[in-house]
Amino acid sequence: MSQDDQARLADPAPRVSAGGGSNQVRVRAYNERLVLSLVRQNPGCSKADIARLTGLSAQTVSVIMRSLESDELLMRGEPIRGRVGQPSVPMFINPEAVFSFGVKIGRRSADLVLMDFAGNIREQRHRTYRYPHPDHLLPFISEGIAEMEAAMTATMRGRIAGIGIAAPFELWNWAEEVGAPEGAMEIWRHVDLQVEVQTRMAHPVYLRNDATSACGAELVFGAGQRYPDFVYFYIGSFIGGGIVVNSSLFVGRTGTAGAIGPLPVRDKHGQTRQLLDIASIFVLENLLRERGIDPQPLWYAAEEWIDFGEPLEIWLQDTAAALAQAVIAAASIIDFSAAIIDGGFPAWVRHRLVKATVEAMNRLDLQGVVIPDIVEGEVGDQARAIGGASLPIFHRYLIDQTVLFKDTTHAEGY
Repeated sequence: MSQDDQARLADPAPRVSAGGGSNQVRVRAYNERLVLSLVRQNPGCSKADIARLTGLSAQTVSVIMRSLESDELLMRGEPIRGRVGQPSVPMFINPEAVFSFGVKIGRRSADLVLMDFAGNIREQRHRTYRYPHPDHLLPFISEGIAEMEAAMTATMRGRIAGIGIAAPFELWNWAEEVGAPEGAMEIWRHVDLQVEVQTRMAHPVYLRNDATSACGAELVFGAGQRYPDFVYFYIGSFIGGGIVVNSSLFVGRTGTAGAIGPLPVRDKHGQTRQLLDIASIFVLENLLRERGIDPQPLWYAAEEWIDFGEPLEIWLQDTAAALAQAVIAAASIIDFSAAIIDGGFPAWVRHRLVKATVEAMNRLDLQGVVIPDIVEGEVGDQARAIGGASLPIFHRYLIDQTVLFKDTTHAEGY
């Protein structure tokens, strides 16, 4: 795959210009997206709050919000009385306004979710496999979406924005690590997943790297809302990640910025290895196999994990030590305000891992490094699927988070 192709897949949707413009339709679209994005980030904000945050006039904001209410994208809360002047009316995203499908393709399992406009998962499907193959994944996606649509009302079906896929790039490179038969994953060199799904679906299809999608979900729906800059670690079959700068997801020229897996770190024996060879769930899988323990519960569902005892503790300590080095390396380049850690495991495992990472940080030489907050992710094991489902919603209704933190001087040509 060429670098141009990777960049296209990393960010397939055209962006709304932050510069406004004289075209009235374009300005209206921009301002509507701006208001929707601000209400999403500040649930319960009023028209006066929106006017203050955007710099738009109260009249313009009123017209925009009436239009968004009319289209049922926004809904009113109970008026807040007791203040001087007219009562303040809190505004909220209407969960029933828009729906989207999100697909996560992993090395050991796939997930399909139906998400509403507020980020709630309404329906989901899960499938495990020894290794990913198009012959299994494409029917899982098309048949699963057909089943979910059949259970929706006609009104809900008319509000589907599209399908977003979160998948690793270059799947064929991981055949040995996932234990696939020789040559079995070479087929991925010749499969354009976005095109293959689009030929089977009536809805528009979007594709982005899986860890980048998870990072985007954390930015919009999780702990990332509290940090303008953070480095994100998502531990699945293989560890991946993402970077957020100025409250905007930074994907880089090829769409793989913040991939972090190849980052060199030292293991407990002092040997230099790639981060993914230490801090990935497939490593825990191998530890369990070596001890005669069935590793299949790792891939069924996060809530089905059990405490595997010694091998789990070994993996947690080794992973934490590697993550601590990765956090320092990242913080040495950009003074991130936080390092957010999440993964395809239950909350109790995440909590133990973050605690162990903080302890490992304290054992390292931190001179000259501004240490970020080390915090748990809040989206959880469905972060990649939710990130995928967010792609069509952002394409049609929202804007790049960066503009929410700029002085807004756009034309008011509503």
